[in-house]
This record gives sequence, C-alpha cells and structure tokens, in this order.
Amino acid sequence: GGTSVTPRRISWRQRIFLRVASPMNKSPSAMQQQDGLDRNELLPLSPLSPTMEEEPLVIFLSGEDDPEKIEERKKSKELRSLWRKAIHQQILLLRMEKENQKLEASRDELQSRKVKLDYEEVGACQKEVLIIWDKKLLNCRAKIRCDMEDIHTLLKEGVPKSRRGEIWQFLALQYRLRHRLPNKQQPPDVSYKELLKQLTAQQHAILVDLGRTFPTHPYFSVQLGPGQLSLFNLLKAYSLLDKEVGYCQGISFVAGVLLLHMSEEQAFEMLKFLMYDLGFRKQYRPDMMSLQIQMYQLSRLLHDYHRDLYNHLEENEISPSLYAAPWFLTLFASQFSLGFVARVFDIIFLQGTEVIFKVALSLLSSQETLIMECESFENIVEFLKSTLPDMNTSEMEKIITQVFEMDISKQLHAYEVEYHVLQDELQESSYACEDSEPLEKLERANSQLKRQNMDLLEKLQVAHAKIQALESNLENILTRETKMKSLIRTLEQEKMAYQKTVEQIRKLLPADALANCELLLRDLSCNPNNKAKIGSKP
Repeated sequence: GGTSVTPRRISWRQRIFLRVASPMNKSPSAMQQQDGLDRNELLPLSPLSPTMEEEPLVIFLSGEDDPEKIEERKKSKELRSLWRKAIHQQILLLRMEKENQKLEASRDELQSRKVKLDYEEVGACQKEVLIIWDKKLLNCRAKIRCDMEDIHTLLKEGVPKSRRGEIWQFLALQYRLRHRLPNKQQPPDVSYKELLKQLTAQQHAILVDLGRTFPTHPYFSVQLGPGQLSLFNLLKAYSLLDKEVGYCQGISFVAGVLLLHMSEEQAFEMLKFLMYDLGFRKQYRPDMMSLQIQMYQLSRLLHDYHRDLYNHLEENEISPSLYAAPWFLTLFASQFSLGFVARVFDIIFLQGTEVIFKVALSLLSSQETLIMECESFENIVEFLKSTLPDMNTSEMEKIITQVFEMDISKQLHAYEVEYHVLQDELQESSYACEDSEPLEKLERANSQLKRQNMDLLEKLQVAHAKIQALESNLENILTRETKMKSLIRTLEQEKMAYQKTVEQIRKLLPADALANCELLLRDLSCNPNNKAKIGSKP
C-alpha cells in the first residue's frame, strides 16, 4: 500500500535559472530557447503530485483558445524572458565583481612590492646578467649544483632587485648542497604556521622595537600596518623556534631586509639559514661571547693592516664595540642605505660571516684620512655614526668591489684562536696569583702556551689549505668526469658510424679483395714496425 512516488517536475522559473546558472555548458542559442531542458535532468523524487499552477506548459497543453488565456500566456512569456534576463545579468555582475576583486588583489600586491623595493640600487644590473640569472634560477628549482666561481663573477656583475629574494634563496640552496649542518646544530622541525599559533614571552620587546625598525621606510612606517604585522609574525616565530637566542634588537633589522624581498614564510626560511647554517646566531646569544671575539678580530685587523688608524683610535680610547657593534648585530641595516645593505646581503649569502669584517675594514680604510683629522673622542664617534654611513653611490660601489677582492679568512681563524689562548692565559694567571705560585712557573707555562698556540695556528692553517685544495680538486674531478662521459659518448657514436661504413664496404668489395685486406690488417697489427717500411715503398 502507500502512494506511488512520482518524479518532481521542475517549475518554469527553476528551468530558466538552471539554463542561465550554467552558461558554460550551454551555447548562447540554447540559452535563448524557451523549452530546451531535457525532462530527464534533475529528477529527485517527490511524494506530491504536480499542480497545474507550477507548470505553464500543462496549462498550454490543456488549453482553451480564449483570448484572455492567450493574453495570460503572452504575459507569462514576457515574464519568463524578464526572469531569464534578470538572472543572467545578476550572474554576470557577480562574476565581474569576483574578477574585480582579483584585479584589486593583484594591484595591491604589485603596489606593496613597489613600496617594498623603494630604494636606490648600488651597481646597475645589465640585461645580459639578468638573462644569466634567470637560467641559474631554473637550476634552483631543479636543485642542481652550480660552479661557485661562475656565481661569484655573476654576483660581482650585479643583482636585479626585482629577483633579489629568489637569488638569495638560490644561493642558500647552493650552500646547503655543499655543506651539511650537523644534526645537533639543526633548528627544530616546526612549521612557520604552527609557530604563529603559539604565544611568546618576547612579545613586549618585539612590539616596542617595531616602530624603531626602518622608521622612515614606507612599508614599515605605518603603525601596525602590513609591514609591522609581518615583521612581528616573523620575529615571534623565530623567538619561539630558537629558545636560546629568543629575541635580540638587531634581529629585527635583518628580518626587515628579508621581508622587503620575499614573503613571510620565505623570509623565515632565510632567517633560519642565516642564523643556523651561516652561524650568525652565535653573536645574538645572551653571553655575547661571539660578539666579543668579533670585536677583537676587527681590532687585530686594524692593527695589522691600518696601523696609523688603529693607533689614532686607541689614543682617543675608541674601541670597536663603540661603533662596530651595531654593524655586526644589524648587518649594517640600522645605519646605512638599503641599496648598500642589500648588496652586502648578496655577498653574505655567498661567503658567510667574514663579509661583515671585510665591509667594516673597507669602510674604515676608505675614510682613514678624514677619521685621522678628527682630534677628539666626540668628533670621531660622531663621524663614525653619522658621516660615514652617508656615502654616495660611487663610494659604495668601490667598497663592494674591494670586498669581493679581499680574502681574510686565515687571519680571522688565527685571531679567534689567539683570543681563546689569551683568555685561558688570563684565567690561569688569576688562579696562579691566588695560589701565590712563583713567577718562574708562570713564565714557563706562558712560553709553553705560546708554543702550543703557534703550533695550533700552523696546523689550523694547513688544515684549511688542505680542505680548500680538496674542495677545488673535487670540483675539478667532477668537471673532468662530465667531460670524459661526453667524450665517451661521442667516441661510441663514431665507432658505430665506422662499423656501418665497414659493413657497407664489405658488401661492395669482392671476396678476394676482402681476404687480402684482412691479411694486410693482421700483418700490420702483428708487426707495427712494418708500417714505416710499407709507407716508404714507392
């Protein structure tokens, strides 16, 4: 028993809507037809029987030819066409609105990109160099090793600021393909989005420094604008990732430079690369031990390469920590122009931490005469903090060229060992004074430590030289291997071609001539000395 279930009929309004709502599946001519819908489309079952009022077609088929009913039919047709037009226009308007939103979003993105890269470049990048960079960036996607000498010369030619973020990521990839970070030194494997969901204890310090980071740049100058929000997210995520360092004031400038050239997540990955892979996080540790070593290394460089300038600064009691600490902690971003800082970052991604020493030494040496003219403590400090960063473009280009040509890696290693030895000596001497040991024992220990220091320095330099030689040999062997493989392929192709020609010659020559040729070849292979005799016969 029970009522029979009949398919639900579609009302004429629904039919018009279905025709118009999916215009991509219908041709324009089909859209204009009145009753083009198949009866088999959309047939959900309904227990209710259809009423005459829902279907004008039923009225038309049952119809009587009264003029009133004909008028009603005309009106219903007009209403149908009006409904169709209205729905069609509404759908078009919605689509246009979506497209306008997409255009607005892309326009906003282009505008923000333009605002981000609003700085004057140091060293223009030629079109030919840009084409080569495009080819190199294809290798970045394929994760292929590139020749570092080629990258060095290309980087020296210049970097287009529109592709600078991609080039930094390419250089980081090339470094990671060659240097594997030990498991103990690797950062925790936590995604950027997961870190943003957590809370940090450094929140107040980060919020305070947002307004101090690039206050004149339009991207960061708006209070709690897109620039400051992105910077807050990035600093918060890193403070949660690196519990030992947390947040330090200088990191905000480094993060800001990265955000000007890439997205938040990409900037987070590059900040991790700078801190962990290149080892910059050491100078942000709470004990500041690495920064003290860096200040000693810079002082020793000045002592060895610019003695007059070193003596002048020492006479006025100006240590490197007074002027160079912000250079190292912000990678020159807090005081120098963005074009110069971006160029310094280019070289940092290629060569690592020693670039900061090269830039600092080049800056001081380029302005040595003017610094020597400053006679008081206040004048020298004012010059180093205000006048020195205010350089013109040609001076900046000269400094960048000097940095590319400079090599001080051996000296830096030697100075670092020297610092540790001196520190150990001071500790031992303090212990010795407390225990009232005789002076002779201290002198003997001191001389022994100096000898050990010199031995260690020599061994260290030899080890570094061996490592560099091995790395260069490895690259040479790899290039030779690729050349030999290509040569073997060409030789195999030639061999196959010669075999084909020999077979063709055998087909053309008679059997007697072939037998004579084979005998002659055997004689030649058995007695190679006969070649000269045969060649000398008339």
